[in-house]
Amino acid sequence: MSAPFVEAVSVSKRFGGVQALTDVSVAFSPGEVHCIVGENGCGKSTLLKVISGAYRPTSGQVIVAGTAYDHLTPRQALSAGVEVIYQDFSLMPNLTAAENIALPGSVAGGRRLYSRTAARALAERAVVRLGVEIELDIPVGELTVAERQLTAIARALAHEAKFIAMDEPTTALTWKEVDALFAAVGRLKESGVALAFISHKMQEIFSIAERVTVLRNGGVVTSGRPDEFTHASLAETMTGRGSQSFDRVAPRNKGRAPALKVSGLGRDPLFADVDLEIGQGEIVGLAGLLGSGRTEIAEAICGVKPAQTGTIEVLGRPVEIKALADAVKAGIGYVPEDRLTQGLFLDQPIGDNIVATHLPSRRGFLSPQSIERRKARVVRDLRIKLGKLTDPVRSLSGGNAQRVLLGKWLLGEPKVLILNGPTVGVDVGSKFDILGVLNAQSLQGLGVLIISDDVPELISMCHRVLVVRSGRIVRELSGDQLREDTVVEAVTAS
Repeated sequence: MSAPFVEAVSVSKRFGGVQALTDVSVAFSPGEVHCIVGENGCGKSTLLKVISGAYRPTSGQVIVAGTAYDHLTPRQALSAGVEVIYQDFSLMPNLTAAENIALPGSVAGGRRLYSRTAARALAERAVVRLGVEIELDIPVGELTVAERQLTAIARALAHEAKFIAMDEPTTALTWKEVDALFAAVGRLKESGVALAFISHKMQEIFSIAERVTVLRNGGVVTSGRPDEFTHASLAETMTGRGSQSFDRVAPRNKGRAPALKVSGLGRDPLFADVDLEIGQGEIVGLAGLLGSGRTEIAEAICGVKPAQTGTIEVLGRPVEIKALADAVKAGIGYVPEDRLTQGLFLDQPIGDNIVATHLPSRRGFLSPQSIERRKARVVRDLRIKLGKLTDPVRSLSGGNAQRVLLGKWLLGEPKVLILNGPTVGVDVGSKFDILGVLNAQSLQGLGVLIISDDVPELISMCHRVLVVRSGRIVRELSGDQLREDTVVEAVTAS
């Protein structure tokens, strides 16, 4: 093993009264993929921000290429070849993808003049190296979540980094994009780049890592090769609790109107002739590659981007949905793909986010006491870990922010809940808790539609999985067909 390129040595970080990291030591060697894993809030992202210079450690040092720093500045880190891709991408939405890819190198190099031609050429080389296609001349704010994620990764590849840390880089990617990313990671390994990889997906950890370090409560629990763990033992080490499972109960829908029925739904050119039905208490999955139309179908049902043709029924009653407010009134809730920009008011209090959609009641406005009781019930039922209800949502970990978003919709007691990537970016413990809430709600009659790229999640949760391709539902899988190989084959078939 060659000498580490980046080391964190006895690093601790305190924010006021919160100890985020305690005496963390970890090393990243050239040509090695080192996965940092643990529950949300365990300190993974804080560690990367210390290494990148975004945070000054309370104590300890960061060593880069043999030089020790009590505190790196972001410019020093970038100049030394350290690149970190954060969960929020840290992109500028008003600039094009090419400009976002090229700009950090210009800043780190102290260049005062900007060449659009040179920037685009640099971006093109990075995209080719990544092995994907990105619209380089479109403002990043107009790109999809997956395209923004790929832009952030291409930006790291553009500047010949010697250490690249990726914080949940596959959260918005489908199998095709993940395969391209892993191929790029393989090429980076071969060229001697040291890589840190944060992921909550077990199949990714075991397929890409050469070393795994587990953090819990801000400290290192253990470190070793992937073959020293099983999926169950790694999950238990991350969470401090044994493996968990829940039973999928068949819904009893004889003689009951479906929770949701969609007929002939279409929005040219995105999707057409979509028919689907979700029974009361049934959980249905919607699977497809990026661009298949699955998200657009969900957004049409919820009124985010209404359909041009077709009909929608809730509990057997026709409803007209032209906006999200119509869907909420009809009893349809929607947990969007990008909770950071679409689902939550990040700088507003946690409690206000919980009740944001459901303050009015049928008899007028709720009393302050009733509102506070509802907030407290959501926090209790979804086990949201927080300081105070008045703290901003931005202060929460990814898993707890997702619980706030889920609780916001469940508070309105919807008849149908549509979730786009409900466990994206959350740890294994939070994932089980969130899926457990959905399972419990379905047992009470809630109809659930889940869009997900996590095949094991679809198989464990769903009674049926509908496969979307080119804007049409082309296959339904249920019973013995709900196997990982069958779902992947159906989704990726040409």
